[in-house]
Amino acid sequence: MSAENTLPDSITELLRSTGAALRVFDMGRRISKLSLDQFRRIEDSQLPYPSPFQHLAWMALLIWNPKRQQENAVWFLRLPLDEQGLVAPAARDDLLKRLLQNVINSQNGQLDEDALKDNPYSFTPDQSRMAAFHALAAREMKAPASPHYERAHAWFNGQLPLDAWQSLAYQGLADVIARLDQDDNERALCQRLADMPAAVLETLCPLLEHTRPSGALQQALHAQLNHALATDNSNRVAALCRALSNMSDESAKQAWVLSVLASVHATQPEVITVIATRCETALMAPEVLSVFLEQLAQGEAGQTGFSRILAELMFMPVHRALILQAFRNPDRSDALSQAIGEMFGQTFDTPPAH
Repeated sequence: MSAENTLPDSITELLRSTGAALRVFDMGRRISKLSLDQFRRIEDSQLPYPSPFQHLAWMALLIWNPKRQQENAVWFLRLPLDEQGLVAPAARDDLLKRLLQNVINSQNGQLDEDALKDNPYSFTPDQSRMAAFHALAAREMKAPASPHYERAHAWFNGQLPLDAWQSLAYQGLADVIARLDQDDNERALCQRLADMPAAVLETLCPLLEHTRPSGALQQALHAQLNHALATDNSNRVAALCRALSNMSDESAKQAWVLSVLASVHATQPEVITVIATRCETALMAPEVLSVFLEQLAQGEAGQTGFSRILAELMFMPVHRALILQAFRNPDRSDALSQAIGEMFGQTFDTPPAH
């Protein structure tokens, strides 16, 4: 067998060949764990990416040496997907070739810290995503929270004055949210919500979208959402939608999504976008999808927003089928019919097959 044939044929095999251990996280719509079996099948284009975002697979690979667990590295990767949601093999092969070259060029046959430097498949998460990832990864690795955790914990528990929030580090907030089931954090958060400064609440909500809120936290957040719906603050409505988006009770999620869609905030770009990208499972209910499409057609983002949001949703096969079915509804409004026609560049009677 030639040397070429013995080279690793996947990222998983490459990491194993260097003695590295691996954990994988989805970094797309929200941060969640992917099993190593899922990752290998995704890598081999055998399994559609479960949560595509912007037609890409967004992943974080947490890599460490089991003999020196304090020495770890994180790769943030984004790979293009085909129409079936499978990783494009050419992109996967190109990435693997670049990584193999990095190992060959390294001094010790290991993956350098800058293995992804100038790599077209790498990305840097924004501040919120990075903080949430570090908080969740530390917990996953059974490592302590950051040094900022203690002060944030004290603030949530009322051991610091309310106006001390400006001295809290973002990473500390992320650590508290990642450990809601520890140190009485969830109870403290629920109690603090009622008098929480707007800036803190709108900072916490994107962190909360990566967690499964308990019943008590859902109730507290839902109360805040109802209050926000009665105001003219669409940014707060959108933020609270994000905070509630990962709840497991789909019927309850559908109910509050409908209440948001029935409000004056529904046509605001920031609100309708959050419902499309974070509450997409609620849109699998035809009655919710119907209202969503009508509001989207009348949205402040206009035809461009309508087309972009639907193109994103229709990349997911189940949503595509449901949307095309909803397009055929003879009771759809003239505004929706016109938006559909403009999106497809034709008068819409029967949706195009592709």
